[in-house]
Parts: sequence; C-alpha cells; structure tokens
Amino acid sequence: MDFFKRNKLDWPVFIFSGGFLILFILLSLVNSDMVDNAIGTLFGYAANIFGGYWQLLLLGNFFIGLYLAFSKYGRVRLGKQAKPKYSYFRWVAMILVTLLASGGVFWAASEPMYHYMSTPPLFGEGDSNVPAALGQSFLHWGFTAWAILGTLASIVMMYVHYNKGLPLRPRGLLYPIIGEKIYKKSFLGSSADIFSIIATVAGTLGPLGFLGLQISYGLNNLFGIPNNLTLSIIVVVSLAAIAAISAATGVDRGILTLSRYNVGLTIFLALLILVIGPTMFIIDSFIGGTGFQLQNFLTMSLYRGDHEWLGAWTVFFWGWFIGYAPMLIVFISRISRGRTIRELIIAVSIVAPIVNNFWFSVVGGTGVFFEKENPGSVSNALNEGGMPAAVLAIADQLPLGLWIGVGFLLVSVIFVATTVDTMSYTVAATLTGNDSPKRWLRVFWAMIFGVTTVMVLSIGEDSIASIQNSIVITAVPVSLLLLPPLWSAPKIARKMALEQGLIWEREMSKKVDKVKK
Repeated sequence: MDFFKRNKLDWPVFIFSGGFLILFILLSLVNSDMVDNAIGTLFGYAANIFGGYWQLLLLGNFFIGLYLAFSKYGRVRLGKQAKPKYSYFRWVAMILVTLLASGGVFWAASEPMYHYMSTPPLFGEGDSNVPAALGQSFLHWGFTAWAILGTLASIVMMYVHYNKGLPLRPRGLLYPIIGEKIYKKSFLGSSADIFSIIATVAGTLGPLGFLGLQISYGLNNLFGIPNNLTLSIIVVVSLAAIAAISAATGVDRGILTLSRYNVGLTIFLALLILVIGPTMFIIDSFIGGTGFQLQNFLTMSLYRGDHEWLGAWTVFFWGWFIGYAPMLIVFISRISRGRTIRELIIAVSIVAPIVNNFWFSVVGGTGVFFEKENPGSVSNALNEGGMPAAVLAIADQLPLGLWIGVGFLLVSVIFVATTVDTMSYTVAATLTGNDSPKRWLRVFWAMIFGVTTVMVLSIGEDSIASIQNSIVITAVPVSLLLLPPLWSAPKIARKMALEQGLIWEREMSKKVDKVKK
C-alpha cells in the first residue's frame, strides 16, 4: 500500500498530456484552418452521437444523487474525518467558483438575452418569452450541470483515496470495477488521467482566452484603452500571474481566499443591481424562470428535436461540464472531507444551482427588462460586439453604470484567476496522486495555462473557439469514465453506512430473519 501513497510524479501521463497540448499549438501555428475544420467535424460527430447519452447521464446522476441524499445513506460521513475542515460558507464558496467561474458574468448576461430574442425550438417559434428564456438558462447552469461536477463521483473518489489510501486521480473512478490493477502501470488508468487532463486544459484555456478578450473589450469601452492583441496578452498574463501566486499559497490560503472575496463581491454586486435596478422584474424573473424550469424539467433535459440547436446549446454545455468533471471531482473531494453524503449532494446539486440561477436572474433578467422597455438597447450591442458588449450595455442602463461595469470586470478577473488556480491544483494532484501536490507543480501549470493561452491569442480568436469546442470531443471518453459511479456510488454508500454503524441493526435483523426461515 505504501506504493500508492508516494507523492511521485506520473511522467507518462505528464508527457502524453503535455505533448498533446504542445502538438495542438504547433499544428495551429502551421495550419490553423486545418485544425479548425478537424475540430468542427469531430465536434459535430461527438454532439450527434453522444448527445443523447450525455443527457441521460446527467439526469441519472442527478436523480440517483438525490436518492442517496434523502435515504438512510445520507448520514454517511465521507473522507474518514469526523468533522469538516471548512465552515459551510467557505466550503460552498469554493464550490461556487468552480462552474460559476466559467459563466459567472458573460453567459449570465447573454444567454437569457439570446433565448429571449429567439425562443428555444422546444417552445415554438417567436420571441419575447421571458420565463422560457430564464428557464432554459437555468437548465444549462442548474441542477444537473452542477451535480455531474462532484456528487456520485466524489463519493467514489473520496472512498478510494481516503478509505483505501489510493492516489487521488480520475482513474480512481474505475477502482470499484477493476480494483488496484487500475493503478499498476495500467494503460486504461493512464488513458483516463490523460483524457481528463486534456479535457480540463481545453476547458480552461477557452474561458481564459475568451474572458481575456472580453476584459480587454471592457477596458476599452470603459476607459478608452486601445483594444488590441497586446492588451489581451497583458490581461491574460496578469490573470495567470494572480493564479500562480494563489497556487503557490495552496488551497487553504490561495483558493479559499480568492473564493471568499469572489463570492462576497458577487453578492454585493447582485444586491446593488437588485436595489437600483428593476427589483420586482428580477424577482419575478427568478420565480417565473424557476417555475418554468421545474414544470418543463424533464422535457427540456431530454429534448432531442433540433440537433443543430442542441449542438450549439444543451449538448455543448453538457460536453463542456463533463470534460471539466473529473478534475473538479478531485477538487471537491479534497475540500469536502468530513461532510456527509447529504451535505455534499445538497450543496453541489441544489444550493449552488439556486444561487447560480438567482445571479442569472439579476444580470440576465436586468438585460431582458431593458430590452423589453427599449428594444435594441441590449440586443444591438450583443449582436454587434458579442457577450462583453451585452454586459456593458446592461451596466450602461443602470445608475452608477461605470462603477457597475468596473465591478463586472473585477468579478471576472477573480473568477478566472480562481478557475486557473483550481485547475492547476487538480492537474498537479492528478499527476502526483496526492491531495497536497508540490508547490512548484501547481505554479508550473498555472503559468502553462497562461503562456499557452497567449500563444493561442497570437494565432487568432478563432483558435479560442476551437479549443473551447475541443472539450466536447475530449468529453466523449471522459463521459464513459463518469458512468460507473451511477451504480458504484450507492454500493459504496451502503458499505460505509455498515462500517459506520448507521444501518447495522436493520441489516442484522434481516440476516437473523433469513436464518430463522
């Protein structure tokens, strides 16, 4: 067992995952059109062939998690630790910055507007359907999206790492069906880790480069700073530097501190907009959108009608979040020791989505309100300048518009820095199999994210979209990795419940009855 506890760098995984990243960049430099076309073709195949499976996977993961949370197994304590290390607020704050970081500002402003301008095909042709616009956005950033990032799989991962003493790596999700062989120079195990790292890199570089461009746009719009490649590179390097400094201080200081400030600033910004903005419309949008989502939850989750629309929206998001999932499972497993199954599942798949949806109502609902009152006030900016323009167009409609715009940019900076920091930690943890990887390795990956994004930016904006789309391709093997926890997590929960004496009497009485018969 000592073999598995060593904090040893997995060189094959490091070389293959890093080599793939370098090869992608070199091919993009040589022939970016070829890379874009190949990714576009593979993206289409992945979305069409695996889209339905992903929809069922996320739905099954969510419902099985709810069953465990509210069953007799909900009291099972995870991680072989009697009490959690972090307070509930700090814990949830770190969870919130995982997925919300990718869409915290710009998707929150633009997605409700897109669905308002053009109603999703499931609900017919036309526009101006506010509940459908918010409800569809809630689905994409709601219960099932969050649940896949760290509920059933985290139960398996924490059991494998903390109860069995095996390395903290994505391949651990296969332990219940393969055993310790998955760690002993296993081709399947190495492949699981490599694909998880590649998917994470693709999913992180996309938002980092994309938001770097958007922050540059905001600086130009608010302060007149020339929006050019140099500014975008400076922004990305600054974000990577912040993330590297945070990574050097570790989870308990860096990520925790950034998460607390990030959530606190986001709450302040949300309350400010709620007070000075269209208060009742925001509240009505949240309530109406939530009702619409719950009423049409299964219908929206299983919709298979318009494949082109699904590839651009639901299936794209599901592929993105599935690709992110293994690394976030590693991170959530690290910060959730001492929590019960019920606490874990409720926090990740219920509390976080509700907070997320309210933020979408504040930002996106405000945009929809101004668009209704003055058609074109937000949609024109969105169509002409994209998502960063939509955010600033919304801010311009509000009192203190300049300061709110600055607030949006600041929140974006901290969100992205926290995401890069978190992903650097999880990649380092995967490469060493230890929940406290070496500082140099965490900093190294934070800087790699920044340097690689700068290289991609220098190629052109289309490569950012290609990298972001590539996560849907890498999500194909990763989604197979996330399937076993649907049945292994309940088995592990039952085993731990027996070990912790939570169901001893009931199980023993059943055995006695069988003996008597």
